[in-house]
Amino acid sequence: MTDTPVAAPLRLNSFARARDAWPLDPSIIHLNHGSFGAVPTPVVAHQDELRRRADRNPVEWFPRIGERVRAARERTAPFVGARPEDSVFVPNASAAATVVYNALRLEAGDEILVTDHGYGAVTMGAQRLARRFGAQVRTVGIPLSASDDEVVQLFAEARTAHTRLIVVDQITSPTARRLPTRRIAEDAAPHGIRTLVDGAHAPGLIPDAAVAGGGDWWFGNMHKWPCAPRGSALLVTQAHDRQELWPLIDSWGAPESFPGRFDTQGTIDATTYLSTPAAIDFIEQEIGWATAREAMTGMADAGAEAIAEALRPYSDTDPLTPLPSPVPSMRLIRLPQGLGATREDADELRMQLLDEVGVETAFTSFRGVGYYRLSVHLYTETSDFEAFVERCVPQLLRRAGIGIRSSASIS
Repeated sequence: MTDTPVAAPLRLNSFARARDAWPLDPSIIHLNHGSFGAVPTPVVAHQDELRRRADRNPVEWFPRIGERVRAARERTAPFVGARPEDSVFVPNASAAATVVYNALRLEAGDEILVTDHGYGAVTMGAQRLARRFGAQVRTVGIPLSASDDEVVQLFAEARTAHTRLIVVDQITSPTARRLPTRRIAEDAAPHGIRTLVDGAHAPGLIPDAAVAGGGDWWFGNMHKWPCAPRGSALLVTQAHDRQELWPLIDSWGAPESFPGRFDTQGTIDATTYLSTPAAIDFIEQEIGWATAREAMTGMADAGAEAIAEALRPYSDTDPLTPLPSPVPSMRLIRLPQGLGATREDADELRMQLLDEVGVETAFTSFRGVGYYRLSVHLYTETSDFEAFVERCVPQLLRRAGIGIRSSASIS
């Protein structure tokens, strides 16, 4: 194992060991917070109590769910720098994109611009929107090493007189970098082009994420880095036509205007929304969000270096992949050649290592190259990086047909 210093286990105000605040399976190494998040035990207990209240008195609970969701929305929106009257809860980022797509009207020959860093489900939604109207989707290729200025220029060069919509990630899922979405949107607006900003990973990692993201519509998951229960996201917009936005389910809130019509969704489990303020408050009270971002940055840097060091003897290029605009909690490490060349291969590798060596990972593919996307949170510890090197690196080398060199220590 490398001698590179790595971050020590964190202490929280109420927990001597931060990991003890999360009910994670101790037999599994958890190094993929970014995919599905992880909910702290006190937040789980809070949600459980809300569910018990609903089950004890459903006739009292459901007719008043709208006012409860509204109260949670009023507490949650400021966390991303938004006004409550501009914000609605939705189940996840893909649902938010679908809400926007459902409201848009295009004409044959119109264009939607996406990027080759985009999240697959959101891009698929854009393709479905285009098919409805005989429009087309074009992909803006963005090199991993492109600077913010270069990214803005690439969009400027890609737009045409037919471009109507840009769909772009604030933090890219497959490549873990930040894109200058506000600048892209501001540059496109004078040309009559609207921008949908996918901020799925932004809440918690970027202060006032909705304001920083810009665009006509912005959305972000609260069940990723803020650690809310899964199924909680915000859609934020001040668009002039936001009254055309409707929930995915028609319910008794339908006669209300935006955003009120989103607060009542029949019998869905709205405790995910209601527990979101508790999750935000938990991190703030236990360590503070600014300190949390600093801690995650240190852990991500140290972990990425430790893992890359174990792979360097087997690579012609440095596995550690620097990005022009990194984010606090995620890093890219290039896999040995031949691994994760496609999204399907990367997903299969993720599940194989979970089943075979008990490590939760995220492997991604970009332009035919496979990467390990390291993803940490406050519960991540040095031993997790050591476990990845000891358990996963030999498996990766074996799958790549590379023999372990006796002179190189990886354990």
